[in-house]
Amino acid sequence: MSSAARTAADDDDELERLRAEVRDLRARARVYPLISQAQGMLQERYGLADAESAFALMQRASQRHNVKLRNLAETLVTVDRPDAGQQLWFPRRVRQPPPELDFTTAHRGPGSRSAVLKAVLGHTLTVTGTSMGNVQLTDRARGGLRMEEHTGLTDRFVDFFAHVGEDGTSCAQAARDVSQVTVRDVESAPVFTEPARLAILEAGSRACHSVPLTTASGLCVGMVSAHMDRPLTGLTAAQIKALDSMGGQAGRWLAWHDRTVVLDALEYLHALGRAARGARLRRG
Repeated sequence: MSSAARTAADDDDELERLRAEVRDLRARARVYPLISQAQGMLQERYGLADAESAFALMQRASQRHNVKLRNLAETLVTVDRPDAGQQLWFPRRVRQPPPELDFTTAHRGPGSRSAVLKAVLGHTLTVTGTSMGNVQLTDRARGGLRMEEHTGLTDRFVDFFAHVGEDGTSCAQAARDVSQVTVRDVESAPVFTEPARLAILEAGSRACHSVPLTTASGLCVGMVSAHMDRPLTGLTAAQIKALDSMGGQAGRWLAWHDRTVVLDALEYLHALGRAARGARLRRG
């Protein structure tokens, strides 16, 4: 390899390193305000010595119940605080068994939300016959949708769509309408903003199909999208039906997980906080 070629390769490597660093900084910036808000609430609520002690409480509850720290913090800042002096945070909570999922057995393990989301994505890609796709969940703290699982997509795509608002994308439209949305040709579809269209095309996607994950009451709690490498004529009625069934089952399971496993983690955190009142804790 010539000296000029080596220099060009080194420059490319450095550029990619810098891009990765920027993506990491953006990811941290998206999560930090939420974690910080949760720390402040816990520090005040349990009279903890410092924010580090509050983080240690969340970390222990997160690890004990296999709930992501970001998801635990999101629930903590959006649910009503426990009554003062109350031993249980949710004393009138009625526990239910997890709903059955006929497209996977992942739901049978405790705290297996990540496995269920991977199964949702895998099933969607199998039904649509593609290898590119992603799963998003509704962001209760910020609104919109946030990326949770993905495969076959570029780093730029994942960074660009880490969080999407209520318009400018097909997944946002599907969430707003609580209905499946097919984009037959990304290049000409009016639903996208131009930056979103460019990010999708750069990832090699020329068509996409989005399926809302819905609760029994019809509330959209997430989205799974399949991306194809060529324009799409449309899905068959059988494909639409299979995806609709999967979306309903997955949405009901996610709602169960939020009101059972995540609230169990908060109950555990509450017990730890009451026992540690005024103490100084350190993360593990």
